[in-house]
Parts: sequence; structure tokens; C-alpha cells
Amino acid sequence: MAAPRPTRPERIAVIGGGPGGLYAAALLKRLDPAREVTVWERNAPSDTFGFGVVLSDETLGGIRDADPAVYEALGRELVRWDDIDVVHRGHRTTSTGHGFAALGRRRLLELLHARCTELGVRLRFRTEAPPAAELAATHDLVVAADGVHSRTREAHAEHFRPTITTHRCRYIWLAADFPFEAFRFETAETEHGVMQLHAYPFSRPSPDHDDPAPTPSGPPNPPGSSTVIVEMREEVWRAAGFDELDEAESTARCAKFFAEALGGRELRSHRSAWTAFRTVVNERWSYGNTVLIGDAAHTAHFSIGSGTKLAVEDALALARRIGEHPTLAEALTAYEAERRPVVESTQRAAAASLRWFEELADHVDRPPRRFAFDLLTRSRRVTHANLRLRDPAFTATVERDFGCPPGTPPMFTPFRLRGLTLRNRIVVSPMDLYVAEDGVPGDFHLVHLGARALGGAGLVMTEMVCVSAEGRITPGCSGLWTDEQADAWARITAFVHDRSPGTALGVQLGHSGRKGSTRRMWEGIDQPLPEGNWPLVAASPLPYRPGVNQTPHALDRAGLASVREEFTAAARRAARSGFDLLELHAAHGYLLSGFLSPLTNHRTDSYGGTLDGRLRFPLEVFDAVREVWPEERPMTVRVSATDWAEGGTSPEDALAIGRAFAAHGADAIDVSTGQVVPDERPEYGRSYQTPYADRLRNAVGVPVVAVGAISSWDDVNSLLLAGRADLCALARPHLYDPHWTLHAAAEQGYQGPAAPWPDPYLAGSRPPPTGRRDTY
Repeated sequence: MAAPRPTRPERIAVIGGGPGGLYAAALLKRLDPAREVTVWERNAPSDTFGFGVVLSDETLGGIRDADPAVYEALGRELVRWDDIDVVHRGHRTTSTGHGFAALGRRRLLELLHARCTELGVRLRFRTEAPPAAELAATHDLVVAADGVHSRTREAHAEHFRPTITTHRCRYIWLAADFPFEAFRFETAETEHGVMQLHAYPFSRPSPDHDDPAPTPSGPPNPPGSSTVIVEMREEVWRAAGFDELDEAESTARCAKFFAEALGGRELRSHRSAWTAFRTVVNERWSYGNTVLIGDAAHTAHFSIGSGTKLAVEDALALARRIGEHPTLAEALTAYEAERRPVVESTQRAAAASLRWFEELADHVDRPPRRFAFDLLTRSRRVTHANLRLRDPAFTATVERDFGCPPGTPPMFTPFRLRGLTLRNRIVVSPMDLYVAEDGVPGDFHLVHLGARALGGAGLVMTEMVCVSAEGRITPGCSGLWTDEQADAWARITAFVHDRSPGTALGVQLGHSGRKGSTRRMWEGIDQPLPEGNWPLVAASPLPYRPGVNQTPHALDRAGLASVREEFTAAARRAARSGFDLLELHAAHGYLLSGFLSPLTNHRTDSYGGTLDGRLRFPLEVFDAVREVWPEERPMTVRVSATDWAEGGTSPEDALAIGRAFAAHGADAIDVSTGQVVPDERPEYGRSYQTPYADRLRNAVGVPVVAVGAISSWDDVNSLLLAGRADLCALARPHLYDPHWTLHAAAEQGYQGPAAPWPDPYLAGSRPPPTGRRDTY
């Protein structure tokens, strides 16, 4: 009969001798010297891949608290610097105040080898670890730190449930035998396409050490070295011939492409190979007494310097939780609960950074300082506000380039659309209220829209106003198919223009298509009415949810003409009602969106098939509305730039849709995503839709409205300064706070024409004091 397993691990096996595995071994042994801890590493002690590693102050603080000896050893080795150099089209922009620390990966491993040996950890080099299942049977805890290609994870994939995504760039880790002065990003626009260099120092020469000549491939690293990563899209990599070169030839060619950055010096490799980054996500990080840490559990793109950092922080958390909890099961549960939110946040930031570099060709036409600001804020972890703290001089130059008057945040600069000048860049996004009676807006609409207009936004949008009774989403939707409805809207526009002069009021016209005849949102979103349903029309006879929603009738030519006339009649009424701007709703799976997406348009006539065919009816409606909408008033279009579903609107489709509407006279494109099909899989997160606005704006050259989880004025300022958007639309923040814009002005210390407080509210134009006050 087997002996009962102890509640706390006494025999521990660590698979993988990278920084995460070694540090976990050292910490676990230090916490209980009686433990037997063994590390299996299939490579030799001197073998390493990559050259330098970056550690944050936060990570170093955790190391200091957990093991002062390792912290002190690291402190003697770290290279620290504050600057980031962004070199673009021959112009170097330097931003300071960032705070980095790095050292050689090989040196880090040597320090951890020494610490493990000092503590009594058994290090088994050049030894393949037994399978995790075998180790789990003879050990109390198995720590799988076996990297992105983890055999442990793959052997137990049914338990860990990994998802591995391979991305579109190729990259290679190299080294330069001199220290760069700062973290350096540089672009090379070659005949093959755009390439990028990421470089940073990880060791400094001693004062009496001359800059060494290039050394043969392989460690050790000479004093004064830098990591150099060269990255480019797969198609650029192939066009440049890298797919046919060996390691030495690739290294030499990279040095030629970035000869100016290197000062004509060579690059050095060490088992360096081109690879595509893989994002690893696991549904579970532990199985029985086996736990994943580091790249085996999760990866985050190297452009935010997170790999070693995350692995070391995993080791810190795992050791701490094992020391705190009475059983291993509780400890592993607590470890994952602590680390998963941090890792997921890091992975979202890394994904944004990764996509930025994948789409680098869309950013290169920005002026140098705006390009640098865009690069620095790409992950959304660095923002306008903290850049103003880190480097006020650099941020001030970017603000001046943008056109900010002195003391004026970017969001409070005006913007002109056709004959309409918006006093600031904030839009109250359309929000369906579902409280109209027979399509007639009432007092609730007056108070809702009036309050947001008084709240300071430059443009306040109505909910989707339906062009017919059959085009409603729910019985509570408002409309513009009768004169009574138009008169009710005129009452609201008159209030806004009279009581909040300078605020523009926009109307969004739309038709529900196959998503109509449903209950109000709080009664069951997208669920059909229990009674009183009306017939639906759409591009194709496809129900929104088969077996749940009714099958719509596919519009024939007579039906298309009738709907087109409904839109123009509603637009005429909107003009008479006094709206300043009209937006055509061609997103979120409603009627016009249903024509644009290949997932919802299966027509075989001239209104289906290719994108040109799918665009035909939405463009016909746009042209008809533009013809009756007053010439001096702007007209915009909301589109879904992706369906978040396989086979849906592609990135190329989104650009073509934007170009088509711009060519037909759209003054701006309101770039949203999704809500087209129910089985979508959005990548939610802060500002998660803004990359689509960014790409369309800069590839098509049309003003854009960015939407989607933009929740802070800092995000707005960052998006505007980076050139990712011209206007920012916020919905839920304006539900939480109707005076969001005025409060944003007060919090930034701005008082000016872009955010005027209504006279009755002037006494509240400063944030009220909070907490104890010692003077009266």
C-alpha cells in the first residue's frame, strides 16, 4: 500500500532549467530546506537562446522580498536606462522616463544556477526529464517550466486545454557587440516591404574596456552587448529571400538592412532561427499535482518585454501560495487565481502590441513624432497621461503638432465635418432606449438626450431611429416614418440647440432587418416577442438564430425600392426636425449590414456574391439619402469592420467598404465591429475595437469615429494624438455619468470654449472637496 502523500510537497520535480524553472526551484527549496528539489534541463549549463532579458521594477521588487540574495546578485549585473529611441525615416525621436533594467540571459542563468546549488537544489543538465506523468507518480509536485513547446502541456492537453495561435510575422534573435544607448525601435522600408528592429543593451563595457571587435557566433557575450530582434511580415520575409538563407547568411543580411543603426558593425547569432510568434493560452494551469508556469502556461509577445518577467512572477506566486496554504490543491488553485488576471491583462496588451507591429505598414506614413507616440502607446499600457508625467517635453511637442492650443487637452480641440464644426472630439454614442410609443420619442428621450447635451459632448447621437414600423428592433424603438414622430424629434433638437448651444445633435437612421420583432433588451435580448410579431425582411432568408428567431423574407427589387424610399422619407423628416448630422446604420447585423457581410448575404443576383454586389444596395441607400439630406450637413456611416466569425467580413473587405462609402460622399466612418452573427467570438478588452478604426483611417484616408470600451479621457487623448481616430464615441460612460465630458475637463484642469458649463451649473464646475479639511 502506497504511503499517503504529504499535504505540502516534500519531493518536487522541475521540468525545464530556464529562469522560471530555476527560480521556482530556488524559492521552494529556500522556503523549506528539507525538501528534495530536482531540476531537469536537457541542455548544457552554458546553452541559452536569445541574449538579453528585461525585468521590470515590479518584478525586481518581488525578487527582493522573496530572496534578497538573488536580488543583490542581480543588482550588480543589471544595465539600467530610461530612454526609448524611435528611428523612422531618418528621424530619431527620443522619449525618456521609462525605466528599464536588463542583463544577459546567460548571466541570469549563471546566477540562478549558483543560487540553486547554494541552496541544495539538484541540477541535472543534459538530461531529458522523464514524462510528467512518471514524475507525478514519484513526486509531490511537478513544476512544468518546459517552454512554449511544452511536452508536459501537450501530453495532458485534454486537461490543460491549450489554444495556440501562430501569428503573421517572422522574427530572429541576434546580438550586437556594443551597447545601444537606449531601447531602440527602427523601421526599414525596403523594396521587399517594411522591417523593424527592436534592440536594447544588456551589458556595459567596463570603463577601461575598448569596444570589442565582433566575435564568432555563440556565447559568451563580450562586455558591452545588445539584444537585436529583427521582425517582419511573413510575405516580406519571403520576398527578401530569408526563407532560403542559413543562419549566418540571415544574420549578415539583417545587418545590412539596419547598417545605419549598427554603425556598419556586424550582428552575431547563436543557434538563431527565424520563427513565428505563438500565443499560448490554457484553460487550466494545473492537473493533479502538475502545474504549468512561464511559457508552458502562457506567452506574451516579446515587444512588451514580458516573457522572463511573467515566468519569474509565476515562480514567485507559486512558491508564496505553497507556503501559505495547507494543501497543494488549495495552493495551486490560489496560484492560478492570483496569476491568471495579471497574465490575461498582459496578454491583451501584448496582443495589441503584436498587432501594431503586424500592421506596421499602415502606420509608417505618420509624421515622425506622431509615429513615435503611436508606437509608445500601442499596447495601451502607456498613455497620454503617463507620458506627460514621464516625458512632458516630448508629449508637449506631440500636442503642438496635433494643434492643441496651450493648456488644451487633445479631446478639446475642434473638428470640422463638412459645414459642421464640433467644439470637441467627444461623441455620445447611439444607445437604444426602447421606451418610444408607436415610434414617437417622449419625455424620456428629451431628458436623456438633453442631459447628455448639457454634459458637454461635441456631438450627441440618437439611438437607431427606424425608418418604418416593420424596421423596428422592438416595439419600443423610435422612428421617423410619420410626421408626428418628426414633430416629437423637433422638440428635442430645439431644446438642445436652445439650452446647450454649440452641441450638435445627430440622428442615426436604420432598419432592423432580420434582427427585428424582438423583446426589449431587459426582457430578453434578441428573443422574439411572445405575441404581436411582425414579418421581417433581409438580404437573404436566414434567421438570426435558427429555431429561435423567425425566417425573414428576402427582399426582391420592389422591396429594395420600397426600403430605399423609406430611408429617404425618414431623412427628409430628420432634416425638418433640425438634426445637425445624419448617420446611416450599416453595422451590427441590421438590414444594411446584412447585405455587406458574406455570412448573411447569400444572394445570387446583382446584390450579392462579390463585395461589389454586397455593397450595391447599401450604397444605393446612401446615395438616395445623401441626395435629400442638406448639402451643408455631414453624413456618416457606421460599419462593422469585422464579424468576429470565420468567413465573415475580412480586413480587406472592411477597407473596401470604407473606401466605397467615402467615395460616395461619407464625411466620416463610424467604425464598430461584430453583432452580425450570434456565434461571434469578440476579443473583448479596453479599446478593443479601435485598431479597426485606426487601420481604416490611415489606409483609406477618411475621418473615423472610434468606439468600443473607450472609458477614460486618457484613452481618448491617446487615441487622438496617436492618429488612430478623429472622434471618440462613448456609450456606457455616458450612462454612468451624463456630464462625463464636463467632468473630464474639470479633472484635467481645462476651462475653455470646448467644454462650457451651462450657467445654472457653473457652481459645480470644480471637483467638490472630499475627505477631511483642516481649514474653512
